[in-house]
Amino acid sequence: MNAADLHVVLGSGPAGSTLAGELARRGHAVRLVDRSGTGATPDGVTRVKGDVGTVEGARAAIKGAVVVYHCVNVAYHLQIDAMPGIQQAVLGAVETEGARLVVLDTLYPYGETHGRVMTEDTPWSATSAKGRMRAALDEEYLAAHREGRARVVLGRSADFVGPGVLNSTLGGAVFPGALTGTEVLALGDIDLLHSYTDIRNVAAGLATLGEHPDGDGRVWHLPTDPARTTREIFQQIERKIGQPLKTTVMSEPRPFGPFDEVFMGSYAELFYQHTEAQVMDSTAIQDAFGIKPIALDTTLDDTLAWYRSFLARAQH
Repeated sequence: MNAADLHVVLGSGPAGSTLAGELARRGHAVRLVDRSGTGATPDGVTRVKGDVGTVEGARAAIKGAVVVYHCVNVAYHLQIDAMPGIQQAVLGAVETEGARLVVLDTLYPYGETHGRVMTEDTPWSATSAKGRMRAALDEEYLAAHREGRARVVLGRSADFVGPGVLNSTLGGAVFPGALTGTEVLALGDIDLLHSYTDIRNVAAGLATLGEHPDGDGRVWHLPTDPARTTREIFQQIERKIGQPLKTTVMSEPRPFGPFDEVFMGSYAELFYQHTEAQVMDSTAIQDAFGIKPIALDTTLDDTLAWYRSFLARAQH
């Protein structure tokens, strides 16, 4: 491990934590930064407390970094107010410190696509407030790169799924109910194709972008197995657990399980993602860097195993 090869991950949610572990396994020195500086830490990773809400705080957090990964997120209802300020702080810090910046991004800038497959060339046509905000942030990231102020690359993910993922539409509202025989939530039209990105593919994609400066200055879709309908995925889960799911289909946003009233009220403008097909193509990153996404069948096996352990721990 080379201290001069320091990779700093900002944000310790499922994406940031999984990424930090992936980078450490690849032999990098890794610092994981969040507001608490405590909690489970992947092997080979140093976890520290930091606040990237200001340029000064962000500079302190990334000091000595060769590559910085921006995986910071905030509660849904706070995003429009908080994310632009965090962006300015992180961009200002990498501009000053000279580190490359890898940004974890969403599909929100594309907006409603009426079921068309999303590629990196899909127009940014968001009409939701969060979609327009994310598009504006992305335009600023790419402008900073074009103008030579910072070296930046963006990796976009579909909905997360996988070990450690709770607050996702294929997470805490599905797997606990599946394993305990209680209610399982489905959103919108479950017969539409919907892409889900394994959290380990998120980590592998971002780490690969961090290791390849030749990919800078553009958006990449992170490696994602071909889309299935949500009904097909639920049927796969049923076969794996040996019992039918007690599925509740939510046709419009309302509180359920881990998604409280505040969250669902803020998420309502993005509910179109469940009333039209959401298909993300990740051929570009797969072809450019030889990354093969984890098969969805394996993702489901590993996620069920993680949730079994998670539920067992919760009982003690």
